[in-house]
Amino acid sequence: MTVVFKLIPTTQKYDWGKIGLSSKVAEYAASCKLPGFTLDEKAPYAELWMGTHHTSPSRLLDSPSQEKLSDYLAAHPELIGKRVIERFRSEGAAEGNLPFLFKVLAIGKALSIQTHPDKEMAQRLHKERPDVYKDANHKPEMALALTPFQAMCGFLPLPRIADYIVDTPEFAALIPQAIREQFLSVASSDDPTGPLEKKALKDLFTAVMTAQESVFEPELERLVGRYENGDSKASEKEVVDLVLRLHSQFPGDIGVFCAFILNHLVMEPGEAIFLAAGEPHAYVSGDIVECMATSDNVIRAGLTPKLRDVPNLVAGLTYNSAQSSKHLVQPRTFDSATHSILYDPPIPEFSVVRVALPAGETEVHPPIDGPSIAIVTAGKGSIAWGSSEKLELSEGDVLFVGAGHEVRLAAGGEGELAIHRAFVEAR
Repeated sequence: MTVVFKLIPTTQKYDWGKIGLSSKVAEYAASCKLPGFTLDEKAPYAELWMGTHHTSPSRLLDSPSQEKLSDYLAAHPELIGKRVIERFRSEGAAEGNLPFLFKVLAIGKALSIQTHPDKEMAQRLHKERPDVYKDANHKPEMALALTPFQAMCGFLPLPRIADYIVDTPEFAALIPQAIREQFLSVASSDDPTGPLEKKALKDLFTAVMTAQESVFEPELERLVGRYENGDSKASEKEVVDLVLRLHSQFPGDIGVFCAFILNHLVMEPGEAIFLAAGEPHAYVSGDIVECMATSDNVIRAGLTPKLRDVPNLVAGLTYNSAQSSKHLVQPRTFDSATHSILYDPPIPEFSVVRVALPAGETEVHPPIDGPSIAIVTAGKGSIAWGSSEKLELSEGDVLFVGAGHEVRLAAGGEGELAIHRAFVEAR
């Protein structure tokens, strides 16, 4: 039985992906000579999937039949680990399924205004619409920037939304007067997550997202025209570029108005955000690694040509308003490793380690009591385990590390070796 081995991930082409080698997805697939991959320099490469999700499962690179990772793990459950199998049996761990899905995303065009359901809602949606919601699991997720990255996530603080209602007439026009007055009356509350405050935010968001085209389209046209003419108030300066960008990509879409409701984050490589179930968000631009519970459930409401499910989206949100910093994940040192930092969101399904190993340096990762998937995001080097086993690594390589095995990483002599490693432990 092999305990560390390379995988064949899968690539996904979606309209919002980056084109050709401008996409990290295509760059990694081309760099590691991914079997079956032929670069189309005009195609939008959006996602690289690494895991056991049935929609697009990874396979073993050195298996003659390119065996599915889930089949190999089902035959060798010790690679997942007894405690992880017992903890995540309901998610299929006993059948070789990992409780997390690891991805690379390359975002050239904004993703939809969306959220992900909690487990109870996911089970209901899967039962009602299995053609749309294809599994019964929740999907908390973490995004870690590989390049400069922009996203909208979580509701703005209530006073900030109130400023837009007062200063941006095109936005205010979408909200019935009674709802506007109700919201403005609680916007300065000392308890922004109180029941009255949450109801006011829910009513406002629902009113915007269900506004009739005959109402919001002329208001959006006026708003865009005003911004294009350089006419914006001081309170609007931070959303002008975002509004114009979203409108250029999705002309006449109600989702553009979410710029006045959701936090706008601009992040640098190495920064990460966590999005729990029920948090509205939309990734805007950049390349990221993303880890999530094993699910593909997405509820959409704007900025998309795909199915919109506004009733379920507005019903499933938490309506917690806060500064954008609430969503940032603060990394910390990973065990005693000098060049590895840990991003550990408040859920049991996954954590991610980011390795940045200078040329010629080595790093030891102690045994993890659960399985890992790692991708080399820059450079060359090697990974060793046991008494003498070793694999050479280069950019784009994806590998699996079995539970309970120490690994030794070494960077080549010409540049930094960067690795992102997702794992799960039953704690």
